[in-house]
Amino acid sequence: MTHPRHYAAETPSKIAAMMSDGSDSIDYGTLEKRANQAAHYFRSLGLNRGDTVAFWLPNCIAIYEIFWAAQRSGLYLTPIATQLTAAEAEYIIRNSGAKFLLSSGEVAGFAALNYSDNIMVQTPDQWATTLAKQPATPVGNETPGVNMMYSSGTTGKPKGIRLPLPEGGIADNVAFLQLVQHYYGCNSEDVYLSPAPLYHAAPLVYTTGMMRMGMTVVVMRNFDAAETLRLIEKHRITVMQMVPTMFVRMLKLPDEERLQHDISSLRAVIHAAAPCPVQVKQQMMDWFGPVIYEYYAGSEGNGATLISPQEWLARPGSVGKATLGRVRICDDDGDEVPAETPGTVYFDSEYTFEYLGDKDKTADSRNPKHPTWTTLGDIGYVDSEGYLFLTDRRSYMIISGGVNIYPQEIENLLITHPRVLDAAVIGVPNSEFGEEVKAVVQPLDPDDTSDDFAAELMAFCKDHLSHVKCPRSVDFDLQLPRLDNGKLYKRLVRDRYWKDAAAG
Repeated sequence: MTHPRHYAAETPSKIAAMMSDGSDSIDYGTLEKRANQAAHYFRSLGLNRGDTVAFWLPNCIAIYEIFWAAQRSGLYLTPIATQLTAAEAEYIIRNSGAKFLLSSGEVAGFAALNYSDNIMVQTPDQWATTLAKQPATPVGNETPGVNMMYSSGTTGKPKGIRLPLPEGGIADNVAFLQLVQHYYGCNSEDVYLSPAPLYHAAPLVYTTGMMRMGMTVVVMRNFDAAETLRLIEKHRITVMQMVPTMFVRMLKLPDEERLQHDISSLRAVIHAAAPCPVQVKQQMMDWFGPVIYEYYAGSEGNGATLISPQEWLARPGSVGKATLGRVRICDDDGDEVPAETPGTVYFDSEYTFEYLGDKDKTADSRNPKHPTWTTLGDIGYVDSEGYLFLTDRRSYMIISGGVNIYPQEIENLLITHPRVLDAAVIGVPNSEFGEEVKAVVQPLDPDDTSDDFAAELMAFCKDHLSHVKCPRSVDFDLQLPRLDNGKLYKRLVRDRYWKDAAAG
């Protein structure tokens, strides 16, 4: 058995999770106790299998208490991103039907939150007091719960992803355990570092999955490039998960700061969530060694691909072969296209999902001719050996003069410029071509926003790309709206220009 309960019995004093700043930690024995107490508390509130609870918290130990309680109570657990406004959080609370919310004043929007009498709201301090009054034994009729994640909302309102609840008593997550044990070689002696917010799917799934393995999980409150390197050395981190923007931030550190730490303990660095420029990943491989694994998947759970460091070095830019479901690349009519031909990426699998309360979005995720083929909205192609290469998001494509232009390729190039920290490429109104390509660049130096630098970047693109793909203009933004899960909130960037055009 691989489950925190097993380690609570075998090694109760072993640390299950600790905050990297030393502010809090929890051992496996205490985690078992609090998860049981919280499950009893949820039952006392009348919550039954299929009900929903939520948390709106920065990274903290209480998140693991509510997670493992939901896992034993047959509940859906909905994390809410801390950067959302009160109104945005209220939408998720209402849409999910959450009956309990764990949150605090550390979240900026908490004080302005309006909630109905139908939901119980507690702070972590109130939560701790409440749990202390509950039995520490397992609740009766234990049944597994499921995370109900909400999409990042980068192209519209967040979508609630509702998966079927598993049947039976609490059980191992067999598919995940096979992945981390056999693919990444993980075991209970590993130490895992999580630099990302736990309200995102991958950090929550991976850290709790590592607890099923009996590891110690080190959790950062917020990502900091230099601090991440210090923690790898201090705790002899063996496994961690990152996103490409974290790679970029680390590579942009001065060499004397970047290279001073011992990172030789790392055995597996896992990344996903957003496309990684080939040059950035190659630089990370050169620095960290061939330990960087990548996967492509979504909270929808409809499919996944994996690629090892060795496979990627042989096929730079690929996100691997399918390990869950089968990849199908289709045209706009829903028909499969030949290898090397870009199209919408679908997974053909037995796993189903729905977007809660949104039949249109659910229907849009289905192939028009094959209803069991589902998409996350990405465009890509497969090579002759079945390796998947992602091109861009379908919703981000720019159509200029009838030519399809994929912004990701241009962004991947711009980010390699030594004076660029981040970049967003969008289509903006053009009276002749419909849209034209614009780059919005976050410079490494906040004072580096001159017309000369804009001209240099346009020339840089012309040296490497077809002229039809090159930006016709460059603007500067000192802080692009990139979410801390690595995804660019491109809709906000694009809306600035299209709203101005509509107003004019």
